[in-house]
Amino acid sequence: MQFKQEKSAIFVPDHQPAEQALRRTTHLAIAAHQDDLEIMSYHGILQCYGHDDRWYTAVVVTDGSGSPRSGLYAAYTDQAMQVVRRLEQDKAATIGEYGAIVHLAYPSSDVKDPANPDVVNDLVNLITQAHPEIVYTHNLADKHETHIAVSLRVIAAIRQLPAVDRPARLYGCEVWRDLDWLSDDEKVRFDVSDHPNLAAALLGVFDSQIAGGKRYDLAAVGRRLANATFSQSHGVDESPAVSFAMDLTPLIQDDTLEITGYITDSIRRFQEQVTAAIRRFQ
Repeated sequence: MQFKQEKSAIFVPDHQPAEQALRRTTHLAIAAHQDDLEIMSYHGILQCYGHDDRWYTAVVVTDGSGSPRSGLYAAYTDQAMQVVRRLEQDKAATIGEYGAIVHLAYPSSDVKDPANPDVVNDLVNLITQAHPEIVYTHNLADKHETHIAVSLRVIAAIRQLPAVDRPARLYGCEVWRDLDWLSDDEKVRFDVSDHPNLAAALLGVFDSQIAGGKRYDLAAVGRRLANATFSQSHGVDESPAVSFAMDLTPLIQDDTLEITGYITDSIRRFQEQVTAAIRRFQ
């Protein structure tokens, strides 16, 4: 496949032809940065791990040039960090037995520019080729601006597809803001307790981030444990590890739904629940 950025690439761990690897995709994750995938869409990795009839394909939209760095990596240039982060992501794809990992290699500024059609066009081509059943991306309340931009580009791309070619489900996942605040009946709960050794290995690959000062490996696992324990106040834990997602499927089933209204309605319902609980006991 041809993508807009000259540095774009597809890595296939089992060395199948790229187009064939993409066509077998059932679960597709589209993230802003290297290591976002392993934090937000471990459920998809687990669903496909060790299965010949289900394949997880991952997409990293940006080039990773602006990541923070210290220690061993403190003197690395943006160009050097791009190389390191791509290698780390390819290692994760090998460990997790991904069907493929796609590097679109955009600068963040391009992704955040709503007037730039290139990211959406690349995603349209990619989703058309992969034809996934399920897509994971960032949630619309994420704290990172590039994450929100990626989520919007994913929705825009899917909305360009005929209804028959759209995925069955679209989930907005946790990275830079968790989804504990979502109303319980709106949370999508993913049991991610299987293969904790695999989860640790995938997160531990990203040494440039861990040694560079961000313990994503501990934080991501800790969040999953916390979600499992704190999700119910009057019941025992149903699973040792849980990740939450926001169901964005209505936004790709009904193109008339306004995206801002969709997320602000969720925030309003949370506000109403908090207010009602206080008033009951005040």
